[in-house]
Amino acid sequence: MRYDIERLIPHRDRMKLLDEVISADEEQATTESVVTEHWPLVENGFASPLVLIELVAQTSAVCIGWKETSTGEGLIEGKGWLVGIKRAAFHTDAIAAGTRIHTQTKIRFKIDNFTEIAGKSMAGHRCLGDIVLQVVREG
Repeated sequence: MRYDIERLIPHRDRMKLLDEVISADEEQATTESVVTEHWPLVENGFASPLVLIELVAQTSAVCIGWKETSTGEGLIEGKGWLVGIKRAAFHTDAIAAGTRIHTQTKIRFKIDNFTEIAGKSMAGHRCLGDIVLQVVREG
């Protein structure tokens, strides 16, 4: 199945880090991205591992976007997220431009407008980072 990333997430231009959605449903998503010189936080051919937080956030947004578009609700314009980083463990100091990153997220639990999401970013068999986000969405 082909996914239209721009229908699933609001990010555009330099802030759209996802290149492909591998799989998605309302509980989890897997994406693929290739680090480029145009990404935020890239300097001298290397990205800061902080970009992994944004990869997890965008991959999480795929779940929400998938649910809204698959149920016919469409994307909710103007509704934002307040995102907190509960935990971020980086297993690298820098990520070279050209690195292909697979990011997988899973919703751990959801209560009303509050959601906790766990994400992992991998380059091949190497784990680059484990991140847990706490998200509050406007109702």
